[in-house]
Amino acid sequence: MRPILGVAIPAAGGGVRMGGARKPFLELAGEPLLLHSLRPFLEHPQLGSVVIALGAQDHGSPPSWLKELDPRVRLVLGGASRGESVWCALQALPTSVDLVAVHDAARPLMDRSIIDRCLEAVGPTRGAVAGWPAVDTLKTVEPDNTVSETLTRARIWHAQTPQIFPRDLLFRAYESAMSVGISDTDDAALVERLGGEVRMVPGSPENLKVTRPEDLPLAEHYLRQRGR
Repeated sequence: MRPILGVAIPAAGGGVRMGGARKPFLELAGEPLLLHSLRPFLEHPQLGSVVIALGAQDHGSPPSWLKELDPRVRLVLGGASRGESVWCALQALPTSVDLVAVHDAARPLMDRSIIDRCLEAVGPTRGAVAGWPAVDTLKTVEPDNTVSETLTRARIWHAQTPQIFPRDLLFRAYESAMSVGISDTDDAALVERLGGEVRMVPGSPENLKVTRPEDLPLAEHYLRQRGR
């Protein structure tokens, strides 16, 4: 029997770099970003449950399309940071799920093939992270903008989502981190902190996270290229 997949989506952020806009509900090709991000999971045969952690405003009055979207979708109140929102969603997932995928609400161009590659790479004590090799030279920079180190690009990847882990491993990683006040922007980092193994899996250069206003036209361009 194939493992049951649960999905935790943090969607409570304030959208500071988007001028305060609630990114999950911005429209892309006539649909909310969040719907684009959810669709590949809702269509996946292994999906058992989705929990979305919303900000107070949206949790108190969620849009009707989200409330009526799918009986497997549950809405919970998120936290003050991304990590806290993931933790809220993770705790609300049923214990029947075997694996948990964490996915950004504003990463709308992920597709089924990326989910499947992550699922193939996950092991009993190993997580999988979608990502893409860096193409720019990366440098470590001090507070005064002085370059202190140039990193070896051949070993550098940009981490994306989904990030998929055995449920118990991710739960223990978050439980440990939250107990000491650690809230990271990357789920794999918390698993690594616990000593867990994480494998990088090819995502896509199109699997961008809509963060700034200029990202929306780029996402629209990629959608047009797909013919959607």
